[in-house]
Amino acid sequence: MLESAQNFMQFQFGSALAFVVIACLFLFVTLLLGRLLRPATQNRDKGTVYECGETPLGGGWFNFNPRFYIVALVFLIFDVEVAFTYPVATVFQRWVGRGDGALAFVEIAAFVLILALGLAYVWVKGDLEWLQPATARNAEPPADTTGAP
Repeated sequence: MLESAQNFMQFQFGSALAFVVIACLFLFVTLLLGRLLRPATQNRDKGTVYECGETPLGGGWFNFNPRFYIVALVFLIFDVEVAFTYPVATVFQRWVGRGDGALAFVEIAAFVLILALGLAYVWVKGDLEWLQPATARNAEPPADTTGAP
């Protein structure tokens, strides 16, 4: 019995090892074929940054408005909310039939309430406003009162 279990484990290990070796060979062969088949001509246009078919203007290093990220994160939060709520909504009727409907409703309501509080926080903080008015931190720095030249 012990010998057959060891043979089975060796077969499983051998299968996994063969899979890894074949994957590495596939990777190596495709990279080698790509290197052999692609043109190797270098020119100035090939070395420039590609930006949607347009000629790039200016340098690549510039200040980027972080509001893009904030709006994207808020979108992802609510997208994930829908992704997590939808499966529960599809089986909600079955849970009501089992007597677990109240618990499921409270759990989903708490989940949605937490996300709504997060949205209210972001809204009150003003991070959803695309054009923000100048604030004290964006104003001119205070005058030097130390008397230093």
